[in-house]
Amino acid sequence: IHIMDKQVLESSEERTFQYQNSLPSLPVPPLDESLKKYLDAVKPFLNQEEYQRTEDIVKKFENGIGKELHQKLLERAKTRRNWLEDWWLNVAYLDLRISTQIYCNIGGPGPFIENYWPPKEGTQIERASVNIWHTLKYWDLLRAEKVAIERSRNAVLDMSQFRMLFCTCKIPGVTRDSICNYFKTETEGECPSHLVVLCRGRVFAFNAIHEGNMLNPAEIFRQLTYIQKRCHSEPDGPGLAALTSEERTKWAEIREYLIDLDPKNLTLLEEIQRSLFVVCLDDSSPYATPENYSEVTRMGLTGDPTVRWGDKSYNIIFFSNGTCSAFCDHSPFDAMALVTMLSYAEGEINESEGKWKGSDKVRDIPWPEELVFTVDQKIMNEIECAKESYYKKVSDLQLVSYAFTSFGKALIRKKKLHPDTFVQLALQLAYYKCHGRPGCCYETATTRRFYHGRTETIRSCTVEAVEWCKSMLDPSASAYQRQQLMLKAFAKHNKMRKECENGKGFDRHLLGLLLIAQEQGLPVPELFVDTAFTTSGGGGNFVLSTSLTGYTKFSGSALPMVHHGYGFFYAIRDDRIVVTCSSWKSCPETDAEVLCRTVFQCFQDMLQLTVTAQL
Repeated sequence: IHIMDKQVLESSEERTFQYQNSLPSLPVPPLDESLKKYLDAVKPFLNQEEYQRTEDIVKKFENGIGKELHQKLLERAKTRRNWLEDWWLNVAYLDLRISTQIYCNIGGPGPFIENYWPPKEGTQIERASVNIWHTLKYWDLLRAEKVAIERSRNAVLDMSQFRMLFCTCKIPGVTRDSICNYFKTETEGECPSHLVVLCRGRVFAFNAIHEGNMLNPAEIFRQLTYIQKRCHSEPDGPGLAALTSEERTKWAEIREYLIDLDPKNLTLLEEIQRSLFVVCLDDSSPYATPENYSEVTRMGLTGDPTVRWGDKSYNIIFFSNGTCSAFCDHSPFDAMALVTMLSYAEGEINESEGKWKGSDKVRDIPWPEELVFTVDQKIMNEIECAKESYYKKVSDLQLVSYAFTSFGKALIRKKKLHPDTFVQLALQLAYYKCHGRPGCCYETATTRRFYHGRTETIRSCTVEAVEWCKSMLDPSASAYQRQQLMLKAFAKHNKMRKECENGKGFDRHLLGLLLIAQEQGLPVPELFVDTAFTTSGGGGNFVLSTSLTGYTKFSGSALPMVHHGYGFFYAIRDDRIVVTCSSWKSCPETDAEVLCRTVFQCFQDMLQLTVTAQL
């Protein structure tokens, strides 16, 4: 009976991927609804005359070519569980020819400095070993399908992105990149189990499993110490990883050349591609405090290109002073899958007070092997060019990451306001204050309640938000008027978020219509060439590119979408809001530091409003 019970228990536990095949397909919303929402979204950016013109274009589209394209889109959706998936991957990521490592990758610092791991020289390898071990435990849980299924208000969320955290890499192509993923669950079969370590321009690999058992932190420590000792006492390697920061077509061509030079190079590249993840030992020591993560965030996103593999889905960077950062290719997953994994590791690290309390027994495991590439003078020159070009581009980045510590989620919730909307509206007000006009804004909403769902755009700059911003700058408006307008803006934003999460947004729908036209070789419909389309953010022209990185300790960032724009990312905790804001120094009218400080002031102003007007 006892054995029976155990079996029943085990089989009644949910498996991570068990509902994948029963998730609903991604819907195509009705055309008239999407167009109505689009018209509403462009309003803040147009005068009466311009709006009239756009309205005419939209009506013409709805009754003409739009109708046909919509029918074709419905046809496509009949044969696919997610009509957007391949298109989105290509258009948003794989077709890009710019340096994706610089302009698209995502990353963020570990919050460990706040508990057991303050910056301290001489701790790099020890902390790396503990962190890597917990990450390997997570990989183990995922392979056993024991990672908890995520839900949103009881709806099961798609878990497929979690498969991309490990053994995943992007491969550059001359016209389009591709993603290779070698992860397998235990039931699916063998999964690669080696790690790649980058240090001082060199590449090493070692297996995380020895004779069927995972390496413990003491054993990982031995492997990393061996690598570091060698790198610090011998000449630097060529720094081949810097090539991943090149523009995509160029990197694809260099990669082909590298493989032609020596077929062994392909084997080594495949070693990196197949690896669980990449461990980066970085010699710099970025400043970091719980209130100021600016430098460690900037170094994580744009540090030494010879010690990160830009195409790898997960690089974990350990700096010389024991601080760390995640750095990821954005194409295979969105940030929340990463945040979930990092939060697991953080919980475990805190539980053991940042130490390893298990056995220090070190087995006789094989030493790490160096992956030595065959290079010639041309490759060496290309690496130098890549580094030069990289540093030139990233030196233009202005990035700040500060904690607003006056209050956080707890107080906002107490006021019966949605914390995410609170931050979005503060940002709208701050942009309006700094720039004297509304800022078109992209906020990420998740569509993971659908099969292989990823994201939809919430356009935060609504008519309601702008009306409220104007009242805040109008000395004749009363606190009561401001408060009423604020609540209207909140309600509108909350409604949009809900619609987007339920597949009723309009940005992906419009993209689908445009892509159908392109596939059929039809001319680009007028709707997409209309200036209103671009001015309101369409076609990747959002001035504010924003996302909530969750209600966790993990903050992170991506860079601005356009040259005159900002990247604005925020983590909302019970007692604080950590904001990471980026802009380009070469753009005279943007200033990340000023925008961030203004947002913090707006947080206070909004709270004041709830007090004055007795919310």
